[in-house]
Amino acid sequence: MPDLLIELFSEEIPARMQARAAADLRRLVTDHMVEAGLTYAAAQAFAGPRRLTLALTGLPEQTMATREERKGPRADAPDKAIEGFLRSTGLTRDRLEVRADKKGDVLFAVIDRPGRPAADVVAEAVETAVRGFPWPKSMRWGSGTLRWVRPLRRILCLLHDETESTVVPLSIEGIAAGDLTEGHRVHAPGPFQVRSFDHYAEVLAGAHVVLDPEARKSRIHNDATQAAFALGLDLIEDPALLDEVAGLVEWPVVLTGPIEERFLALPPEVLQTSMREHQKFFSLRNPATGRIERFATVANLEAPDGGATILAGNQRVLAARLADAAFFWENDLRVVRDRGLEAWEIALGRVTFHEKIGTLRNRMYSIERLALSAADSTAAPKDQVRKAAHIVKTDLASEMVYEFPELQGVMGRHYATAAGLDAAVAEACETHYLPIRPGDPVPNEPLAMTLALADRLSMLTAFWAIDERPTGSGDPFALRRAALGAIRILLENGVRLPLLPTLAEGVMDQFLASGVPARIAADVAQTVAPEKRAKVDQALDRDFPRAEVRAAVRMIATDLLGFFADRLKVALRDQGIRHDVIQACFDLGGQDDLVLLVARVRAVQDLLATDDGANLLVAYRRAANIVAAERRKEPDGDFAAEPDAALAVEPAERALFDAVAAVAPRIETALAAEDFAAAAAAMAELRAPVDTFFDLVTVNASDPAQRLNRLRLLSALSRAMDRVALWSAIEG
Repeated sequence: MPDLLIELFSEEIPARMQARAAADLRRLVTDHMVEAGLTYAAAQAFAGPRRLTLALTGLPEQTMATREERKGPRADAPDKAIEGFLRSTGLTRDRLEVRADKKGDVLFAVIDRPGRPAADVVAEAVETAVRGFPWPKSMRWGSGTLRWVRPLRRILCLLHDETESTVVPLSIEGIAAGDLTEGHRVHAPGPFQVRSFDHYAEVLAGAHVVLDPEARKSRIHNDATQAAFALGLDLIEDPALLDEVAGLVEWPVVLTGPIEERFLALPPEVLQTSMREHQKFFSLRNPATGRIERFATVANLEAPDGGATILAGNQRVLAARLADAAFFWENDLRVVRDRGLEAWEIALGRVTFHEKIGTLRNRMYSIERLALSAADSTAAPKDQVRKAAHIVKTDLASEMVYEFPELQGVMGRHYATAAGLDAAVAEACETHYLPIRPGDPVPNEPLAMTLALADRLSMLTAFWAIDERPTGSGDPFALRRAALGAIRILLENGVRLPLLPTLAEGVMDQFLASGVPARIAADVAQTVAPEKRAKVDQALDRDFPRAEVRAAVRMIATDLLGFFADRLKVALRDQGIRHDVIQACFDLGGQDDLVLLVARVRAVQDLLATDDGANLLVAYRRAANIVAAERRKEPDGDFAAEPDAALAVEPAERALFDAVAAVAPRIETALAAEDFAAAAAAMAELRAPVDTFFDLVTVNASDPAQRLNRLRLLSALSRAMDRVALWSAIEG
């Protein structure tokens, strides 16, 4: 069985597009082949700066012949119906068969498709893939119509086995497929003939090309690590930069150079970011001092002078870049020393965050109010909360963050330290942005977690108040991520925060900022003192119908709390927590303490995992269905009243009555103590009497009084169980 080798050789492919392009080439070619009946055993795809490569093994010589039978219209159907059937099959009328059917004679098409040579299918698949390739950006060149990321120069397309190789006949825009490839642009210019994939890989390796991007990454990382070790330094890991650099070179050669002494006083994050963003350099850190003292760059060739000329050029460019960074740093420090961080706070009042929400300064005031509300739950000192909230975003006005936005927070810590603020305040300026990605840690110091939580709640309540919410897959303001971050902060730190009033406060703040006269809104933005709140109340009386505003705030906050419940399902999915159990507990109402809610959910799920819990769920549904059916018959029936013990005549009925009467108060006591495991354990004791009741007692007794009492008993059973969770929301 032959193997297939495809190489699309072009000018430089952007590094960020290479991995996706390799996957797309594999998908497009193999999908087309399989659809055409040409199978394969295994596939490998590779990408580099100048080539996309696909290697398939185990192809057949040709596709299998097939026969398809397709049923058509009746033989006496109108001509138009028969003509349409003929068009769909590609046959003529005389090639159709007439077969007897239950409703008369019916036309059948028998379509025989002979096997096709593998080369024909491959040529078709490659041309379709090339012409329809989904590059994020593409270009045309010359007079052709083909669009590719960069000009396409060669197509290598071979079917080969152990004895011979054959070029697949194929030509796209005048580029004929062949058996030639090219090596390194400097070390091995010119074409090379190849016979198979193994020969191809061997030829490229000899021509100074590392085909596999993972091998290039490994080589760069190992060489950089060893070079750093030899200098007594550590390589700062940077996986994203490693991915990018591996896509820029075919023959990686690691070189290291020093950073000029005058730049070593810059914060390490500034050095690392400037070198990474502008020069694609790796940073080498002195483990004793924590300073970044050298850099590692990756050349694409082995220079005759050992890379001295390359390093000299890189150092000149690096010095210019770091001089810019030093200029920003010194200017920012001058602002902090001369005018304090308050200067940037004022500047943020001129930066619009969102036209309906206000400025970045408004955002900080909103964060302050929500952080003060949360401080009682997080045990953060309120004086520190006020101080930190007023400067937590000020670095956004600095020149350094304007140049390197990814340093927001990091520079906030440095500037807060330079301003002489408490270490906890400075630390909060950086860590309140966490978590950003799912794997990031959450802040665990009281001040930092308070500001991080308030930052996210401020975002969510502001956008909910202006009716800008995620829709479908659209979430331009990353509100889902904000909610997940808030959930993680609460749960991982065990913060007992009542969310609903906090969310309502944030929504009201946004209402005030956008709907109350500017003077009052400004007063509220400055402080939360009682006398200012009195002004707000007066403004509400004057400008809004108070009841309408309060009702709107409650409605929006409640809707946002439901959004948190949906995100909670996502956050707990990896922990094996069932989404229906979360919903069953949330639907009880008043479940805005997420730590308490999750404890309840875990207790209910643990109960459901037992035989008692599974049988109780069945019994609950049976009881609820019986009561619901009778309620439909008698809409005015009083089934919710307490059952009468005197009417419980059957032993199994009395046993269930006694069990419900005994267990219900125990459930209430356990819930009051927030001991959900005890509540679930008490509920499990209902399993045996419930099973016996349904086995031995007829609910719809002939005596109307007994029937009504038994229905009330089942309602009481459901009510007792629904105190822990709404069991009707739990799936089977």
